[in-house]
Amino acid sequence: MTLRLKINLIVGALTILFVAAELGLQLRSMRESVREETVAANRVATQMLQRNAWLYAAQGTPAMLAYLQGIGRIRSNDIVLYDEQGQVLYRSPPSTYKAGRDAPDWFDHLIAPEPSVQSIAFPGGKLVTQSNATRATVDAWDYLLLLGAGAAVLLAVVNTLVFWLVGRTVRPFAQIVGALESLEAGRFDATLPPLAGTEAALIGAAFNRMVGRLQQNIETERRAALAESRLSDNRELTRWIERQLEQERRLIAHELHDELGQSVTAMHSMAVSIAQRVRGLDAQAEQAARIIADESSRLYEAMHGIIPRLAPLVLDNFGLADALGDLVERTRRSQPGVSIELRVDLGAASLLADVALALYRGAQEGMTNALRHGHATRIDVELRRDADAALLTVTDNGRGLPPEPAPSGHHGLRWLAERTEGLGGSFRIADRPPRGVELQVRLPLETARADAPLKAHAEERAA
Repeated sequence: MTLRLKINLIVGALTILFVAAELGLQLRSMRESVREETVAANRVATQMLQRNAWLYAAQGTPAMLAYLQGIGRIRSNDIVLYDEQGQVLYRSPPSTYKAGRDAPDWFDHLIAPEPSVQSIAFPGGKLVTQSNATRATVDAWDYLLLLGAGAAVLLAVVNTLVFWLVGRTVRPFAQIVGALESLEAGRFDATLPPLAGTEAALIGAAFNRMVGRLQQNIETERRAALAESRLSDNRELTRWIERQLEQERRLIAHELHDELGQSVTAMHSMAVSIAQRVRGLDAQAEQAARIIADESSRLYEAMHGIIPRLAPLVLDNFGLADALGDLVERTRRSQPGVSIELRVDLGAASLLADVALALYRGAQEGMTNALRHGHATRIDVELRRDADAALLTVTDNGRGLPPEPAPSGHHGLRWLAERTEGLGGSFRIADRPPRGVELQVRLPLETARADAPLKAHAEERAA
């Protein structure tokens, strides 16, 4: 049911109630008016007849008949003259007012009062007057018909006018509904023209504002989706570059270890051999050979210090626990004044190569920052299993995190955070009261892939 029809029905119902109430009041007024008229006419007729009945009765019945015939019809009364035997001598003629027409019986019973009968006895007969409200009820019925016709015309006119006015009033709502349907169908550029009426104009303005904001949100979401797609592509590219860098680092580390390391070792051996052979024969040559041997030894030590930073070959060959142990031992040798403790408890868990490498880099980054920036004297490294993840924790007693890191600093931490997130893990670094820093790297375990060896990168290199 439309709003227009609902309003029209409501107005029609209210109009009918008003007309019904008005008709009820009119019926009440008609009933009182007919009763008052009938009773008053009957009382006046009775009083008049009582005064004259005895006068004409004394002159005889013919004189009474002549008197009554001369009076004729008395309004709203029926007059009957009886003799001593009860025979009707005279009956007043019927009314000529609206002759042949009578109100419906139900209306007559509703409006007309109970008949009032008055009897006047005199010698030789009896005169009876009875009230008759039929003409008054006919008048009331005609008035009611006229009133009903007027009410029907009024009802029709009012409802027609209301239907037309409501149609003009709710016409903008059809445009609003059409715009909403267009919006539901996916046309987010649907707008409303200026609408007539205060409420419709407000709704139209609010709808246009809503569409404008919706378009802005859609554009924002589109740009965000595009940016997210580009970011995802960039992350994939970054991971690919990282994998390529790791491979290149491993290749360089292996080249340094296998090729250059052997060459440096050979140079050291030949220099030592030359020094031994020319000992006592050529002091200058012996000194040069000793210098070459010493420099080759320093070069070999420097090269072996660079190799773990390029690629942890111990991780490829012996696993994460031994790689962390090697990292800690080398750090102890280079930093004799620092106490470093290592605890590893992964149980029988197996790690993918990328996960193991990320954990190793996390320990390496945490220890490097603790020494370089925090000037720590104690470092604790713990790697343990936490439910279905491996949890690496590096704590120190250094200076703590700077209040506002430099924009160009801590690239290693950013790289570690992105790498951890890319592997489905989490990264956290925060100050550790009363002093120091705590770094945590949490990465998922791959226990279902226990057959995945940690030597995957070595196999790639061999391939």
